[in-house]
Amino acid sequence: MTSLRHFNGVPDGFLDITSIEAAKLLGGPALIYIEGVRAPPLFVTVLQHGNEPTGFEAIQQVLRKYQDKPLPRSIWLFVANVDAAADGVRTLPSQHDFNRSWPGTSDKDTDEARLMREVVETVTAESLFASVDLHNNTGSNPHYGCVNHVSPPFLQLATLFARTVIFFQTPVGVQSLAMAQYCPAVTLECGQAGENAALTHAIEFLDACLHLHHIPVHPVAPHDVALLRTVAVAKMREGISFGFGVDNVDVMFRPDLDKLNFTPLPAGAMIADVKQGLSMPITVSTDAGDDIADQLFEIRNDQLRLRKTLTPSMATLDVNIIRQDCLFYVMEAMALEPEKAE
Repeated sequence: MTSLRHFNGVPDGFLDITSIEAAKLLGGPALIYIEGVRAPPLFVTVLQHGNEPTGFEAIQQVLRKYQDKPLPRSIWLFVANVDAAADGVRTLPSQHDFNRSWPGTSDKDTDEARLMREVVETVTAESLFASVDLHNNTGSNPHYGCVNHVSPPFLQLATLFARTVIFFQTPVGVQSLAMAQYCPAVTLECGQAGENAALTHAIEFLDACLHLHHIPVHPVAPHDVALLRTVAVAKMREGISFGFGVDNVDVMFRPDLDKLNFTPLPAGAMIADVKQGLSMPITVSTDAGDDIADQLFEIRNDQLRLRKTLTPSMATLDVNIIRQDCLFYVMEAMALEPEKAE
């Protein structure tokens, strides 16, 4: 059973290791409390997926900055899937996805779900300032924030990171959805691992959060946010072979699929070549669980094409990530409610 390690203060050597070395130093998933000048603390989650190190590297840089001077605000830091990080993979084959295991998950009896309940119970014993969960993408995406409520504090926190903000309610069991019950919570998608711009952006955001006296409660001006919502998630059907620019597969997707993220694609756009006689190779599930693949896609002349305009996000060319998570999310623009706009 996975057990949670607790630390009061930054562990010796923590600021000098890579994410790959975190498991050896920490001994497992770790919850670290770091005292600062101001309370309540900021809750920061990193390494929920082991191949997404930018958040880990960013919090190290921030903590290095305050080694010899007071931390502006206290921090609860959860360093999550260190075992997967040691192997440089999203999730180990024996594990449930950490970011599908938080309270609200349908799989309540897993080791990972018990771990997340302990984390939430500990950090919410007293009030929190805000919750920030940092991730990387494997595909080409802009930096953006995700929220599960569109009330002003959530949008203010998200737009402090980026103008592009996504509202979603599924999948369940994610960190921000669980923490939204207690404080403004955001998921930050910080581009691809290893990008200097991604690391710099994450550092600047975390440092800004530590210096905030409060999160503004007035509405975000409509011109300061590009708000979208997730309406469905596209996944590959079981037993379907697929790839990008390779032969001898059932579905060969276009090799620039990830370059189409956040781009409205017109009806008729070609997504993939498919094996002759193959039926619909993907599912597209709404929040209600309905499969709308046949409403959005069609197979014409052995090609998978769009029936109507569609905006994808988080498309990736990584076959393993697609199998573990999804092909892409289907987005649509979302207007701010009148009472929430200036």
